[in-house]
Amino acid sequence: MDRNPSPPPRSRDGDEEEEAAVGDCIGNTVYNKHWLIGVLTGLLQIVSPGNSKSSSDHEEQQMELDEEMENEICRVWDMSMDEDVALFLHKFNVPGIFTGILAKSKCPRLREICVGILGNMACFQEICVSISREKNLGQVLLYCLCDSDPPTLLETSRLLLTCLSQTEVAIVWVERIREHPAIYESICFIMSSSTNVDLLVKVGEVVDKLFDLDEKLMLEWIRNGAVQPLDQPQEDSEQQPVFQIVPCVLEAAKQVRSENPEGLDVYMHILQLLTTVDDGIQAIVWCPDTGKDTWNLLFDLVCHEFCQSDDPPIILQEQKTVLASVFSVLSAIYASQAEQEYLKIGKVGLPLIDSLIRVLQNMKHCQKKPENSAESNTEETKKSDLTRDDFHLKILKDISCEFLSNIFQVLTKETVAQGLKEGQLSKQKCSCAFENLLPLYNPVVEDFLKILREVDKTLAGNLEESFPSLKVQT
Repeated sequence: MDRNPSPPPRSRDGDEEEEAAVGDCIGNTVYNKHWLIGVLTGLLQIVSPGNSKSSSDHEEQQMELDEEMENEICRVWDMSMDEDVALFLHKFNVPGIFTGILAKSKCPRLREICVGILGNMACFQEICVSISREKNLGQVLLYCLCDSDPPTLLETSRLLLTCLSQTEVAIVWVERIREHPAIYESICFIMSSSTNVDLLVKVGEVVDKLFDLDEKLMLEWIRNGAVQPLDQPQEDSEQQPVFQIVPCVLEAAKQVRSENPEGLDVYMHILQLLTTVDDGIQAIVWCPDTGKDTWNLLFDLVCHEFCQSDDPPIILQEQKTVLASVFSVLSAIYASQAEQEYLKIGKVGLPLIDSLIRVLQNMKHCQKKPENSAESNTEETKKSDLTRDDFHLKILKDISCEFLSNIFQVLTKETVAQGLKEGQLSKQKCSCAFENLLPLYNPVVEDFLKILREVDKTLAGNLEESFPSLKVQT
């Protein structure tokens, strides 16, 4: 024979086995339904007290997760990112099963995995809506937010953020959180004491989303830890500490500062949201120590970390949102507490002027569009660029100009002379400031020029030549 023999004809049993294998797959995946059901059944047996072991043995078993079972349930966790698998799990009533597990199990790893699977399932809108409407599950998940296990807290925060991002059910979760004061204390405790950066970032995102969705809840949380008036005596020091939202946010921001720039952006935006209401500004500045701590952190960020002289101008694209938040909060503090010693213009004015003008200089570079780019010639691309970049840059510009104008209004002759000597008020920097402040802040620029003439008449004359409208009016 010059070839291999032909294979034997396939038996009818073989066809049936193949069809059965295909029929046992979940949707269009290769995942096996029976295997998955077996894993879920095994989970139920773990937390079920109906066995021959003593209660102490059962309790000890609950604290640990068998290695083989952990590996299998982790496979389910990975699989649950697939929509077909998520829908199958939902059809099999996994949310209901996990409600019981989360309520009974004392095993941190098992609780983490169960919440993680629910978090993956909630990424699909239909399932998210269904999960959110399950009152018992909602209550159990909020209790998980008071857990002491960081991984479980991380997964719970991720799930909660996913649900809050769904317009159809966001208000359901806001109302539930409002009804559970312990959530405020738990979140404040995490922000003020945790060193887990991933957890801090995710919890910050949850708080940011909550405040953005519901101003009423934000006001309740601000007032929940309101600082006592300074003329009232402190209560018994042995009582439980009252968490205040601003110090907790500051502590978390300091923790994530060096390791997670996106996380810092989140916490700066939380502070910015607080300044949109009077109570929020008061929460920042009412206690002198809190106001000073907030100012010092933000002042250090803009003067020594963001958008520095040795950074490429394009860095502003990465920092535009966090800078807008930081300058907005600094401006609010400055406007409400200008008489405080740490806000004296001689100490803070020139460094802030230097930072603000540098931002405006870099902004001019970032707003330049490539000249010979075929892509940039399409109307659709131009609109997209405006939406993505120019919109946020415009917000940053508006905030920077308003803050800069407020500082210019209180500059003294001595401070201007010092700025000229140290380079913060050079001709180039003054020109950049004028370009951005005019014509909206024309009176401010005019008043600044009056002071400048007394200090450096030549420079004032050069600036007038560069800006004829000022020369005519003055």
